[in-house]
Amino acid sequence: MGDETHMRRWIITAGSTSLDGLRLERAEQPRPGPGEVLVKVRACSLNYRDQAIPLGLYLGGVVQADTVPLSDGAGEIAALGEGVTGLAVGDRVAGIFFQGWMDGPPNPGMGAALGAPPAPGMLQDYVVLPAHGVVKLATTLDFVEAACLPCAGVTAWNALMEGPRPVRAGDSVLVLGTGGVSLLALQIAKAAGATVIATSSSDEKLERVKALGADHVINYRTTPEWGAQAAHLAGGGVDKVVEVGGAGTLKQSIIAVGFAGEIALIGVLTREGDTNPHGLMFKGASIRGIFVGSKGMAERLNAFVDSHGIKPVVDKVFDMEDALAAYAYQSSAALFGKVAITL
Repeated sequence: MGDETHMRRWIITAGSTSLDGLRLERAEQPRPGPGEVLVKVRACSLNYRDQAIPLGLYLGGVVQADTVPLSDGAGEIAALGEGVTGLAVGDRVAGIFFQGWMDGPPNPGMGAALGAPPAPGMLQDYVVLPAHGVVKLATTLDFVEAACLPCAGVTAWNALMEGPRPVRAGDSVLVLGTGGVSLLALQIAKAAGATVIATSSSDEKLERVKALGADHVINYRTTPEWGAQAAHLAGGGVDKVVEVGGAGTLKQSIIAVGFAGEIALIGVLTREGDTNPHGLMFKGASIRGIFVGSKGMAERLNAFVDSHGIKPVVDKVFDMEDALAAYAYQSSAALFGKVAITL
């Protein structure tokens, strides 16, 4: 950088309703206050929500103040604020998605989520976070791989391994498509000993998910009744459906899920479709809402990743100056796994 007191950061301009509202600027390097840490960000990853926020389509609507984007970043601690214990300069850390959700079930005090107002975002050379708002990285991952976990990884972990009945060996899991959450769910489920069924509209991508360990694959374009096909492949019904699709896929997911099975409701990728839940009734199946997860889930995921040697699938890596190209690629049909940005 040259000048040590300045840094680069991307901004979603207040009032933005398109990706044209994203701009790269120089800013003063922040300093950590009491109870805070300064993180030198080394890599970030994009999630589907990061496309919605600059378009003004995310939960809070159009951003009312200039906001640094991205929830997912990994780096190292560059400085500690007064009174911080348990962390040291040089520790490799990632931010946690919800800055106030430490563990336990979802609750009203989860706090702001990184990358949308009023929280900071990670797409900047340095970020100040509360000391409780970071976790140490999985030791087996580099910064780019670790940057793929805070949102998509924790979401997949929550869907499969938290809740009333975590996935166990011999269970069947259905993952939809080949985005970041779905591929991480495939890897976690396989490591847990489950049989995994994966869908895509691309036979080429289905070959790639088979190479990652998928036991069965379904092309949902050539098999529009893919829910029944998944149930059949699972021997009558799927134990867990990682439902990233939304309204357009939920009907088929309800057909796919088995007796006492669970649909992890994550997706907003499609807005229109049949969301009548009555198909669950006869099977005693349930839908559990998944909104990322807690710091405890991030820590349990990191331990699992280390013990099972899981490596997130990083499809493409862009330089910080090329962040707009990363946004474009992540929303393209070519996407397979995660898109990262190095700083």
